[in-house]
Amino acid sequence: MVDVTVRGAGIFGLSIAWTCARRGAKVQVVDPFGPGAGSSGGLVGALAPHVPENWNAKKAFQFQSLIMAEPFWTQVESTGGVSAGYGRLGRIQPIPDQHTLNLARQRQISAEELWQGRAEWRVIEIAQAGSWCPPSPTGYVIHDTLTARIHPRRACAALVAALSVMGVGILTKAPDQGRVVHATGLAGLQELNEAFGKTVGNGVKGQAALLRFDAGVAPQLFADTVHMVPHADGTLAIGSTSERDYDDPTSTDSALDDVIERATRAVPVLHGAEVIERWAGVRPRSKSRAPMLGAHPLHQGQFIANGGFKIGFGMAPKVADVMADLILEDRDTIPKDFRPDASL
Repeated sequence: MVDVTVRGAGIFGLSIAWTCARRGAKVQVVDPFGPGAGSSGGLVGALAPHVPENWNAKKAFQFQSLIMAEPFWTQVESTGGVSAGYGRLGRIQPIPDQHTLNLARQRQISAEELWQGRAEWRVIEIAQAGSWCPPSPTGYVIHDTLTARIHPRRACAALVAALSVMGVGILTKAPDQGRVVHATGLAGLQELNEAFGKTVGNGVKGQAALLRFDAGVAPQLFADTVHMVPHADGTLAIGSTSERDYDDPTSTDSALDDVIERATRAVPVLHGAEVIERWAGVRPRSKSRAPMLGAHPLHQGQFIANGGFKIGFGMAPKVADVMADLILEDRDTIPKDFRPDASL
């Protein structure tokens, strides 16, 4: 008999399955499209924190999850033997003007308290940032040591391999057994929209590109609203757009061309790098913009984990932890703002 059925094999579903299995539960994962078939099969993998100010439950939760990430992914990789491409290499952001510079210095002070000495947010001169750094009009950049990279597809593959070692397969079809959690992304949000006759969540299309460019273990960059993430396999991911209105969820177009142009303008060394893949997908966004975790609003006695828009991979270790608490132990440690009621 199965103790837990996880519906959905994206990053939330796979992470919850992994954490429940590690705690001794017998788990099955069910997804008709296979692992990482939706937005979790993307390219970018920027595990970046919220700014250290106006602290709230969402920011604290994300901070805890980013701190948990290294041991989480180390355990996944050592169990299954597949690399997730994780690396906490930090991030550099150019500071465009005096106002932003003043804010960044205030946030440096806040980070010393809020990040508990476990990571830094520092304003440094551009000369200290190395040759990989894009130009900065003020001569200063933000360097934080909390940001990490991950390769989304490889991370899903790493979880699948680790789950396989634990005796957990990914099924395309199976009846519910045990406690059931729905981590079904956009389809799950659409189900809620139809049932309640209003927008509980929606999909936001994102486009990204993968370049053949090996930046080694350089930190990722965020410049002109573009993330540039050096992956461990010698590629560089750039993205993403955020499109509320779209006709084709998987097509790429001039919006991605613009992202590539802004990236190469910010970092001229990228000029001429081969674009080896263009990707588009739709990411699930709850109305509250926070992950939707807890008792399922429609399926009595079942659970939901959805709405990981832009922050799904960064939130996954902590999401898996609190969901396993709830599913296996009936222990509810989910922040109030993350509960489905916040979006209903």
